Amino acid sequence: MGAWMMAAMSFRIVTFLMACAASAGIAWGLWGLQGLGPGAWLGALLWFALDARGAHRLLAALRGGNAAALPTRESGGLWGELAQRVRKLLRERDKQVHQAEDRLQEFLTAIQNSPNGVVLIDEQSRIEWCNQTAAQHLGIDVHRDLLVHLSNLVRHPDFVTYLASWNYSRDVVIDAPTPPNRSPGGLRAHPLRLSMQVHAYAGNRRMLLTRDVTAREQAEAMRRDFVANVSHEIRTPLTVLVGFVETLQNLPLGEPERARYLQLMSQQAQRMEMLVNDLLMLSRLEGGAPPPVNQWTPVRALLTPMEDEARALSERLVPGQGHHLTVTMEDDAEIAGAVDELQSAMSNLLSNAIRYTPGGGKITVCWRVLPDGQGEFSVRDSGPGIAAEHIPRLTERFYRVDRSRSRESGGTGLGLAIVKHVAQRHGAQLHIHSTVGQGSCFSLLLPAARVQSAAVFSKL
Repeated sequence: MGAWMMAAMSFRIVTFLMACAASAGIAWGLWGLQGLGPGAWLGALLWFALDARGAHRLLAALRGGNAAALPTRESGGLWGELAQRVRKLLRERDKQVHQAEDRLQEFLTAIQNSPNGVVLIDEQSRIEWCNQTAAQHLGIDVHRDLLVHLSNLVRHPDFVTYLASWNYSRDVVIDAPTPPNRSPGGLRAHPLRLSMQVHAYAGNRRMLLTRDVTAREQAEAMRRDFVANVSHEIRTPLTVLVGFVETLQNLPLGEPERARYLQLMSQQAQRMEMLVNDLLMLSRLEGGAPPPVNQWTPVRALLTPMEDEARALSERLVPGQGHHLTVTMEDDAEIAGAVDELQSAMSNLLSNAIRYTPGGGKITVCWRVLPDGQGEFSVRDSGPGIAAEHIPRLTERFYRVDRSRSRESGGTGLGLAIVKHVAQRHGAQLHIHSTVGQGSCFSLLLPAARVQSAAVFSKL
């Protein structure tokens, strides 16, 4: 730029001298020597007039903000060259402005797509901007509620105190405000619990971040309930064992009584072992690798040992009477998946039917391949049935319709939770149909991709 300025100044001096010399020469030719001085002055005035006209055009274009009106390099001389450089600087500035606008738009799009809510607040705690997530969390109208004091919209006392304290080292968890409208059916269209934390920036401006912590709090509650239930389930047989041990140690018992106590202790130990095994199975299901899709197992290989175990359990629970158990296979097929998981799910469905069906009741187990290629394993019993309000919760851990009856039957309360996890891992569905007084039917529906009928795999 310095070299260009030196060259421009040199050019202006040369053109000024040339204008003076040319005018003086014309005057000398017309009036002789006495016309040299006035001619040079006239040339200088003409040069200044033309130069002022070019400068005026440049200033008028700059003041009007009209880049198209700037003089060109060819028509404007030095001022045209200056205008050309101004035009170039304007193009570069416009390019930078467009780039900054694009970056800003990308940044705003990223914030809009954030799973967390973002609210920008001015010095008076008024809303300057918020994304759609925050609008849903707080029931804010992104257009109507701009420049509205945030405390007028979020009136929870804990949050109002938190916002006014200017101590934002921690977050505050509140119930989400009620939105102005609800989703169809009257359901809440926003999370139930929100974590709110404010961050100060640019002096007294603040940014509020909102996060839906409903699922986290529910998971924490489930974890506490799970630990409490496990502790309770283990404590009961452990208390019985301790009591029997103290009895055997302190009382002189005869051989029949001693044998009976040892038998009861063995039953409680077996119950604890079943509970630990079910807990380990749930742990493996939750953290294990996905079940294979190319490991095929004949359904008959799963049903045969399951039937033997079921008959033994029936005889143990109802000695001398048992249950009328029928196992049928309408199609000799293969299933793809984890053998131990599928075996556990099927065995749990059948053992539940035996435990909750009175002696002499009828239990029917059926395997078939449906016309659409899906495989259905069903267990139907003639037991007391289950009321409709209990069915949605049957797969919850330790949930029991009748807790005293469940303990008498020896169940751990984890069987259907295991079945649900196995079904989810294999892409299957668990269907439960029950009528009080008429029995229940539990069906495990496996996807067609994991079922191979006999007609298919016999050709492979």
